[in-house]
This record gives sequence, structure tokens and C-alpha cells, in this order.
Amino acid sequence: MHEFPSVKARKLLAVLQREPLAFEIVRQKGSHRRMKSRNGYGVLTFSWHDGATIPPGLVEKTLVEDVGLDREKALELL
Repeated sequence: MHEFPSVKARKLLAVLQREPLAFEIVRQKGSHRRMKSRNGYGVLTFSWHDGATIPPGLVEKTLVEDVGLDREKALELL
């Protein structure tokens, strides 16, 4: 079983904005971005500054629990 890496917030944001997830920012206040997927993955709040390093557990939580991907698909997108 592969482990999730820690990533910079700007990289995770780029993953969320690419297909197939296609999240777009619908509202922003400071570093808090409210995002909605054009492809039915729902709505989420992305609250990290671009240069922040997101630990592996939060990367996994964001992609698997918040977005709804399975672990393998989430790792593939990274």
C-alpha cells in the first residue's frame, strides 16, 4: 500500500483544478478558497497558503474523504 506524500498547497490546488476533478474557486477571502467542482465532486474549502506544506494525512483526507476519491485514484492524481 502506497503512502500519501506531503505536498505544497499550490500543488494540491493544481491537482484539484485539473480534470477529472475540475474544482474552480467560487469565493475567496484571504487564504480561504471556497471551491466547487464542475464534475460533481461537490464543494470544499481550501484553507492553506500557497507555500504551506500539507502533511500526508491532510492530503489523504482532502482527496479521499472530502472529495470522495478512492485511495488509488487519489495517489494517481498526485
